[in-house]
Amino acid sequence: MMRLNDLAPEIGAKKAPKRLGRGIGSNLGKTSGKGHKGQKSRSGGYHKVGFEGGQMPLQRRMPKVGFTSLKGLKATDIRLDALNHIEGETIDVATLKAAGVIAGKFDFVKVVASGSITKAVTLVGIKATAAATAAIEAAGGKLLDAKSTKIKESVKRAARKAKVA
Repeated sequence: MMRLNDLAPEIGAKKAPKRLGRGIGSNLGKTSGKGHKGQKSRSGGYHKVGFEGGQMPLQRRMPKVGFTSLKGLKATDIRLDALNHIEGETIDVATLKAAGVIAGKFDFVKVVASGSITKAVTLVGIKATAAATAAIEAAGGKLLDAKSTKIKESVKRAARKAKVA
């Protein structure tokens, strides 16, 4: 039977710490492995990341490129395959969120033609690429209100309806 006093880590699992300043024979005596003089040998002596000794740092020598638009609309894409697994014939943003297909912050949802769709669905307030639209219509489905870019209002409306019901 094993007891608490029999427990020990595997051999080699616990490495001994460096014992600095313990004489010539330790290989870490006198300067403790830091060499002679210089900023790196001093207590607390180091420099910030990217510092090049006063020379203009590489990051500041390079030109600025591009920007992130605060007005740009953020899209989230879903595949045609995902529409097959959603219950019901009418699909809107609230349905997609409830099914766990989309999450996070976005301004609009777009269906991309990846995979295939086998059932007829009606998309409300959801955009689709030209190829995805053709595939949905070929399966007997249709798109409603696809020109609406922002869907926050429809999500709020769906949330209010859910609270009332």
